[in-house]
Amino acid sequence: MTRNAKINTLLLLLVAALAVLPLALGLGDDKEEPFAGADAQAESAITELEPDYKPWFSPLYEPPSGEVESALFALQAALGAGVLAYYFGVRKGRRQGLAQAAAAATGTDGSVPGSASGSAAPTTAES
Repeated sequence: MTRNAKINTLLLLLVAALAVLPLALGLGDDKEEPFAGADAQAESAITELEPDYKPWFSPLYEPPSGEVESALFALQAALGAGVLAYYFGVRKGRRQGLAQAAAAATGTDGSVPGSASGSAAPTTAES
């Protein structure tokens, strides 16, 4: 197993542990909504401290239910991951293309093509 494969496996196990351990250990069982988001927690803390507080802004779109809100959030996360994956894929493809072009320019044995071949026939690029 290569070093990168070991690191990737370790990171995958760490992410799985972070996802499963809070559920397995029962963290948040004493709360009504054990895994509420930070926005909901901040809203409840503000209303406890200042019951007369009025927000400065209202949302542009209020989803009809929590499930729709979660689905929209998941869609946003998936689109962001897709954009990042596309960007890194393009970068890797460009690097591989440059490496292949450099290898083709110097030849696979390190020599410049056509210099020591002894062939007088023109190549397709020359014609």
